[in-house]
Amino acid sequence: MPKIIPIKDLKNTSQISEMCHIAEEPIYITKNGYGDMVIMSVELYEMTMKKLNMYHQLELSENQIDTGKTTDARESLDNLRKKYAL
Repeated sequence: MPKIIPIKDLKNTSQISEMCHIAEEPIYITKNGYGDMVIMSVELYEMTMKKLNMYHQLELSENQIDTGKTTDARESLDNLRKKYAL
């Protein structure tokens, strides 16, 4: 379940930092009862960005397959062998 805290609780930075490192998901900050910000540890942020990049790369690959911008692996290897006399 997501952790939600009011913005006034951000005054205790060491406690918030500890919460971010313990939590395995972002912490949502509210202001006047409405969502305002999201905070997370650097580790969680980096892991999230890696996943996002992987999904983006998969989408690009699927688009290349759909548009026929792929070649047979054996054919590509044969071309490389010929080109570099391997």
